[in-house]
Amino acid sequence: MAETPVLATARLRLRPRTVDDAEALFPSLSDAALMRWWSHAPHLTVDQTRASLARGDPAWRVWAITFREQDAAIGYVAVGEKRPNVSEIGYLLARQHWGQGIAEEALVATLDQLFLAEGQRRVFADTDPDNVYSRRLLERLGFRLEGVLRAEWETHIGIRDTTLYGLLKEDWTCRPRPA
Repeated sequence: MAETPVLATARLRLRPRTVDDAEALFPSLSDAALMRWWSHAPHLTVDQTRASLARGDPAWRVWAITFREQDAAIGYVAVGEKRPNVSEIGYLLARQHWGQGIAEEALVATLDQLFLAEGQRRVFADTDPDNVYSRRLLERLGFRLEGVLRAEWETHIGIRDTTLYGLLKEDWTCRPRPA
């Protein structure tokens, strides 16, 4: 598995997520509306969040999203390598930071790392069809809808379809960049 280097943007610092981030992330992971489209129910206690972060998954790298001048996690970006040079990406951002471009900024830094620094050829995302804001973000970043898997997930809200979005390295490196 590749390293999880610290990434920096104009406003953000993405660093490896740790168990110590449990208290900062618990309000988001326990937010029923925010967790609606996740594959698991909202956490009920900070101890549940701590245990989840401690358990982790060795196949996934996870960056805590923080502001440059602070170290408190306001969300995270997770990347799981599924095959050589093909990774899945997922993300979570605290509700009070929505609509400020923070998730997009964090994902751009992560995608630059994956495509430009590591040479990944493909990144994909798996999201609920009704998660409109996540789907719009993926589309703004250049991800393309590649398919719908019917009745793919059994979640805390029932059996759910999934939409799969994909982004290729050439799509990322050829996209217009801000001046």
